Amino acid sequence: MDTIASLFSFITTPVSWVIVQFHKLFGAIFGPDTGWAWGLSIVCLVVLIRICLIPLFVKQIKSTRNMQALQPKMKAIQERYKSDKQRQSEEMMKLYKETGTNPLSSCLPILAQSPFFFALYHVLSSIASGKEIGVIDGPLLASARQAHIFGAPLASKFTDSAAAVAALDASITSVRIVTAIMIVLMSASQFFTQRQLMMKNVDLSVKTPYMQQQKMLMYIFPVIFAVMGINFPVGVLVYWLTTNVWTMGQQMYVINQNPTPGSKAQDSYLQRLLKSITAHGEVRGRRRKTIVKLIVAKATSDRNENERRFFSGLTKAGFAAQADGTVIKSDTIEAEAEGGGAAKRQQPKRQSKAQRQAAAAQQAAVKDAEEGSEPAAEQATTSLEKKPQGSAKADAEAVAEAETKDEAKDQAQGDKPARPRANSGGSRQGKSGQRKGQQRPKHPSSKK
Repeated sequence: MDTIASLFSFITTPVSWVIVQFHKLFGAIFGPDTGWAWGLSIVCLVVLIRICLIPLFVKQIKSTRNMQALQPKMKAIQERYKSDKQRQSEEMMKLYKETGTNPLSSCLPILAQSPFFFALYHVLSSIASGKEIGVIDGPLLASARQAHIFGAPLASKFTDSAAAVAALDASITSVRIVTAIMIVLMSASQFFTQRQLMMKNVDLSVKTPYMQQQKMLMYIFPVIFAVMGINFPVGVLVYWLTTNVWTMGQQMYVINQNPTPGSKAQDSYLQRLLKSITAHGEVRGRRRKTIVKLIVAKATSDRNENERRFFSGLTKAGFAAQADGTVIKSDTIEAEAEGGGAAKRQQPKRQSKAQRQAAAAQQAAVKDAEEGSEPAAEQATTSLEKKPQGSAKADAEAVAEAETKDEAKDQAQGDKPARPRANSGGSRQGKSGQRKGQQRPKHPSSKK
């Protein structure tokens, strides 16, 4: 670690200068030799660095989301060119270029912090060994060596011997208790940050190996920090614990305000937005209008389940989303909501096949009876009423078959004149009341 820290010695002077400036401020409040003055100076150093890294953090979030969205396409490329690694790499780079994604962007905040981290480690190691470094000269060096955080010297480590700790005017027990607590808190904050990202801000509709990798890192990173933490001075543990807490809070804010599409966090956000629109009748806030605008711009088939549920809730509440991200009150929807909807046209009750056939047979029998004698009509009607449903079905089939034969005959005759229809008093009726000439088949219900 000393070799690595020495590589970043060029930045130790700026880091030591920033610490000294904050020490002057807090030293005037808590005393120049107290652990609060030096400890808060390190915390403020972290806050200043992380504020400067906010643009990189935003870029990291965008890159992570793009990588999640590209996982299906990347997997398809790997399967297609699994025997040609060079072509596979070329297609991957082409995909990154087309989508504007940089795989290293997700590591930018950590890489940007590394010089400051190792420079701080080098400064604290020099304080522990009694060496001047940067702008920390003799008086400031003596003050830093006397500073204790909850009984542990600023430059002491968990692995230090009892003699080394005694030289810093402290006990080995207090040093190990304080460092152990800080290591546990540092690992726990790292685990919670990664778990929050995996459980709430990941698109659950996309199952890719990337999600499995992130899940593994969720358990591996805390173990790595715990192992490395026993070799960190107390001041470095303060630095790393502070940056983990900052990352956790920053990520929590991003998840609540700008969640990943398709994630649980997006569902919670859209439900909160729906309640706000229902309560106030408008979309409040530029960020919220931007999110509604982006969802409206999507095609219906491209919207995820959370977004479709959001639009369904808007419709039920009587609102319609507009292309500019605003909402309007829909009079039609409002009227239907208040009046229970327009009265729907009553559809006739659907009959079964047997019922339709029986009705058709009865109508055909009545028609034939009307063409014949009046007593025959009454007799046919009475006969049909007395027959059971099964007989009515058979009658209907017979009538349908007869009509089919008549139609075939009519088509065969072509332009021949139509058959004369019988009337009750015409000369074309016989004794039985039936027509002469071409005869229609007798109805099964009529008497011989």
